[in-house]
Formats: sequence, structure tokens, C-alpha cells
Amino acid sequence: MLAVGALASLRLARLVKTADVVAAMTIEGALGSDRPFDPRLHALRPHPGQVASASNLRRLLAGSPIVASHHDSPHMLQDAYSLRCAPQVHGATRGALAYARGVLDIEVNAVSDNPVVFPEQGDVVSGGNFHGQPVATALDALTLATVPLASVSERRLYRILDSATSNGLPPFLVADAGRNSGFMLAQYTAASLVSEAKSLAHPASVDSIPSSAGQEDHVSMGMIAARHVRAVVANAEVVFIAVGTPSRRGDGHADLSYVYAAAEEIAK
Repeated sequence: MLAVGALASLRLARLVKTADVVAAMTIEGALGSDRPFDPRLHALRPHPGQVASASNLRRLLAGSPIVASHHDSPHMLQDAYSLRCAPQVHGATRGALAYARGVLDIEVNAVSDNPVVFPEQGDVVSGGNFHGQPVATALDALTLATVPLASVSERRLYRILDSATSNGLPPFLVADAGRNSGFMLAQYTAASLVSEAKSLAHPASVDSIPSSAGQEDHVSMGMIAARHVRAVVANAEVVFIAVGTPSRRGDGHADLSYVYAAAEEIAK
């Protein structure tokens, strides 16, 4: 349980950074605005994860000639939630990850044996340090927080594939839509994985089935929680591959040095 959850948390830590990079690419591709990432806005609601995500998005979009080209354009008063609320959604995942990693850091250095021997005092004490509820609850929180991260990213992908919401991009990002399905199947893939992740997000730790003739009358179901978070993080990783592929606007020859520089810094 602990090992599976710890590895999933490491993968999710990488994924929250990836989410910001892919979101910036999609916002740029959809001719979104960088104004919602103004630091003054986030200082008024300073959840650490939200502030960090907004900072990443500002850095990633700072050198974008596409964003600069329509910075003062009235083409859209407000972007859709999936674009302008990215720091709030991504930040919530970051917050849950910070909580869960705190629990896992304590647990990986803890004594969970039973009974516990205290040789200095010559005592042998039977207790409940083996109970997995702290870890199970933290892993369920990670699962719940990963689903919106993947879901909001899938919604951004949908927007850039639909010519009604993409601000001038061709349907499915191909010139001959109809005969060519373009990136339609990328969205199919993302949508199906997000849907499966939602079904896996039911918290395992709320369940308990007694065993051992009623002696073990409350259990954490923590290993189920660990398997759920591992599966949901794996789904989210594939979602970001599907979303990241078509997220860049342009003819493929634009100078992307500003994106690469910021992304490398964020990845550290």
C-alpha cells in the first residue's frame, strides 16, 4: 500500500508540472488570454498550489507572440473555465498532493509493527499503529484530486478540436475534416480514460468489512485505495499525451524557444 502510493505520488508530482505546460500550449492555441493569471488575482486567494500554477502559466506564456498578438483584442470577453480557471483546478491537485506526500513521508519513516517493543523500558505494547487509515485516506484524496486535473485537460482538448470554440482553427485540426478525422481519436482516448478514472475515484477508505471473527472489525481498505490511485494516475498520463500532441497553434515552424526554456525551468 505505502510503496504503491508513494510511487503514484511521484508520478503525479511530475504530472502537475506537465499539466501547466500543456495548459499553456492549449491556451495559446485557442487564442486564450493570459490576464486571468495576473499575480494580483492570485494574491487575493493565495492557495499555494494555485499561486504556483498561475506563476508557471505566466512564465510559459510570457514570450508567446501568439498571445501578444491579441492581448488587447475584444474577440472574447472571458475565456471558458477550462482555460482561465486552470490555476485553480491544477492548484487543488497540487494541494492534495502536498497533503498526501506529508502523510507518506511520515509513514515511510514510521513504526507500524504490532506489538511494539520498547527495549529501554522493557515494555512490549500492543497498539494500533498498523492501521492503514491515514495512508488510505491520503491516497483516496490523491485519486480524487487527479481526476479533475485530467478532466479539465480533456475539456481544453475538446475546445481546440471544435471549430465553434477554437477561434479559427480547422475542425479536428486538419484541413480536410470529414474525410480525415484528424485528432478526433485523441479526444476519444482522453474522454474514455477520464470517464474510467471517475469510476475509480470512489473512495476505498470509506468501506470496511470485518474479519478475523470480528477482532479486525474496522479496516482501511488502503491497498484498494493504492491500486485506484495508481490506475487513475496512469490514465491521466495518457490523457496528457493525447492533449499535448495537438495543442500548439501554428504551422509547425514557429520559434518555440520561449516555451522550451520555461518548461525546462519548471521541470526542475
